[in-house]
Amino acid sequence: MSVNKKAFEGVVTPMVTPFTADGVIDRQALQRLVDHLVDGGVSGIFLMGTTGEGASMPVAMQHELIRLAAEYIAGRTKLFVHVADSCLERSIELGKFAAECGADYAVAALPYYFSLTQEEIVAYYTRLADNLSLPLFLYNIPAQTKMMISVASVKALAVHPNIIGMKDSSGNGTYFNTLLAEIKPEHPDFAIMVGPDEMLASTMALGGNGGVNSGSNIFPHLYVELFKAVKASDSARISKLQAIVMKVSTLIYSVDNTPVSFMKGLKAAMASLGLIQNCVMPPLHPATEKASSTIAANTAAIRNLIDEVL
Repeated sequence: MSVNKKAFEGVVTPMVTPFTADGVIDRQALQRLVDHLVDGGVSGIFLMGTTGEGASMPVAMQHELIRLAAEYIAGRTKLFVHVADSCLERSIELGKFAAECGADYAVAALPYYFSLTQEEIVAYYTRLADNLSLPLFLYNIPAQTKMMISVASVKALAVHPNIIGMKDSSGNGTYFNTLLAEIKPEHPDFAIMVGPDEMLASTMALGGNGGVNSGSNIFPHLYVELFKAVKASDSARISKLQAIVMKVSTLIYSVDNTPVSFMKGLKAAMASLGLIQNCVMPPLHPATEKASSTIAANTAAIRNLIDEVL
């Protein structure tokens, strides 16, 4: 299959999935959240990643979310769907369903049970890309998969006509910079996006194409404006906006002292703004009442800072 490999760029929101207390998708909150993100100017919405709790959702719920999100987005921004699974065939089936619903891109982290060699990683992504009609983004997230996609493997996969980019959530600046140095000269249209919010400006300054940043769930304008400031080389504005992004990290992501505190913090912050309910899928528990109260106060303070700058 042949894909027009024009480098994607911008801020993509790895959208949280809004649930009710009964453990079903909150459809009203989903539509409200999609409108919030589109109005905030994001370049895309990414479903069922780590932030979206995709690995905790049954297949029927995944299908419902893809179908509803595509309906609510209605072409106003790009739709990315995470198709990762421990079973390759299920990933292919999910990718095909996403395409039928009108998604624009598939994204896949590595299968998260067996440890793979780099040769097996290249073979896995090659087979997945060969069987999908949607253009594919690689997803490097070693904290969850316990595996790293080597720079050499990315370089080998970048020649595939249906593999058009990568999201790197390793948080490893040296690795990201090596990706840029090794991949971009030969494949300038291969999009390299960063996951950690804190690295959006610094990686773009070296040639990255933007970010898939969790904090844009709460404050999409903040991250979009930071992206624009870097594109415009506006150092004064970058400095002001970057300082606020760092407050999102310290005052929202790090309050609930658990392994996935960033996601619990996101949901508590968004609930305080009336965007969603503070509900997560089992086996997780939401942020504690004490942590949620602190996060709500911090969210209000950050919103005031944003209003002063923007």
